[in-house]
Amino acid sequence: MRQHEIDDQVFELYDEYCHGQIDRREFFRRAGQLTVVGVSAIAMAEALIPNYADAQEIQFTDERIKANWIDYPSPGGTSGQMRGYLVAPAGEGPFPAVLVMHENRGLNPYVRDVARRFAVDGFLALAPDGLAPIGGYPGNDDDGRAMQRTLDQAELRQDMVNSARFVKSHELSNGKLAATGFCWGGGTTNFLATELGDELNAGAPFYGSAAATEKVPQIKAAIQVHYAEDDKRVNAMRPEFEAALKTAGITYEMHTYPGTRHGFHNYSTPRYDPEAAQLAWDRMVAFFREHLSASEG
Repeated sequence: MRQHEIDDQVFELYDEYCHGQIDRREFFRRAGQLTVVGVSAIAMAEALIPNYADAQEIQFTDERIKANWIDYPSPGGTSGQMRGYLVAPAGEGPFPAVLVMHENRGLNPYVRDVARRFAVDGFLALAPDGLAPIGGYPGNDDDGRAMQRTLDQAELRQDMVNSARFVKSHELSNGKLAATGFCWGGGTTNFLATELGDELNAGAPFYGSAAATEKVPQIKAAIQVHYAEDDKRVNAMRPEFEAALKTAGITYEMHTYPGTRHGFHNYSTPRYDPEAAQLAWDRMVAFFREHLSASEG
């Protein structure tokens, strides 16, 4: 089922479900009460559940990359240890490093595939699993979302800070670092920009919460922000965030993609917009190449 075939009311319910405001049972219960034209609202709701069989553009066996699970220390984090999915191009290196952060439900197959895509494009990519200290991504988003809610958010963010520093200093890294993420990972990209200062060269958050206004002057990285057009919660933060970036003299770009919804880059659900997702990807890769070259800075 395509995005235009799904009623706006169902999308609004899914947004509540996706962000943990209601559980799966309540999502389907309320969808069943909706009156829509054509296909039933229940069928529309079922279509919005991610299909990770489709969320793979690069196979883990692809000869252009080398993918491995790695463990590394994370002092001050959830448990003091972290686990992540490290993907490097097949060449010798060194490579510019990218931290790829998941949504609010752990390191699912879609985000692992994003890491592989970065490696194909010449980056050393680390996708940390924030759920690793409590068993790792459980294989489904409902349990993953519930697990992530149990974590101390300050410790989880520290795990991301430590992950960024780990991949930046990796033997295959050229010492340049970018960060990106989606939804929770997008907001955490903005957080990392305020925390890492000049340790971070570039950030590209996708539809994530803005950085705290009072901390924006701490940002030293170039920032490229990607917004869906129909995403009221996130977009409401844009004016204050942009004003703060301008006042602080931060190098930044902001892009809004017409006709898109929150999650438009995720190719496992009908919210996926192929043209917008590809344009955003191309912009991000070009931005990272500009700011992560060995000669930059």
